[in-house]
Amino acid sequence: CGVVLIAIGIYAQVTLNKALVVTDASASSTPVAIVVVGVIIFFISFFGCCGAWKESYCMVTTFAVLLSLIFLVEVAAAIAGYVFKDEVRAGLEQGLREAVEQYAEDAELREAVDELQKEFHCCGVANYTDWATVAPFKGNDTVPRSCCRVNATNCNVHPSPATVYQEGCVQGLEAWMKRNIVVVAAVALGIAFFEVLGIVFACCLMRGIRSGYEVM
Repeated sequence: CGVVLIAIGIYAQVTLNKALVVTDASASSTPVAIVVVGVIIFFISFFGCCGAWKESYCMVTTFAVLLSLIFLVEVAAAIAGYVFKDEVRAGLEQGLREAVEQYAEDAELREAVDELQKEFHCCGVANYTDWATVAPFKGNDTVPRSCCRVNATNCNVHPSPATVYQEGCVQGLEAWMKRNIVVVAAVALGIAFFEVLGIVFACCLMRGIRSGYEVM
């Protein structure tokens, strides 16, 4: 389970790398947190294996307690994510809007926005008209070339749904998350099942070890 969490965290970081740069640097803390939890679970599991091998009541008890705490934290995080899902969308939209406004001022941000629009086939925050109020596109009826849906020289001039992506990047990111939420939920349930199983087995082993001590 720890290795799976590490893999999920790395996958999320790589897949949403450009989106995290565009929205907010602190947003990358979520995939990093998943990796950290995976590493912690991996080492706690190793600790539990050593306890089972040595038949150490103290080590197995510590393993069960730590795994129980991690399970409770994961449940709390899932509940918090569901409760604050609207705030997450609002933060994503605000970050994208700020990135669009600073498009001409920051080269790294400009590259990230272009990559995001190409990858998610989107343009602007809500739609392509968002660029009409942003320099250097303000007043000349143009959008970034990364918005183009057709490969033409002047595809970004006088944009229309026929030449540029009409959908905004907020919708594109939301659609990506919805497509992958089922997989994430299934993996999360699988990890939770094995964690509960580990706690139950650890408790059984604790009782067996204690019974052995009492017989001796």
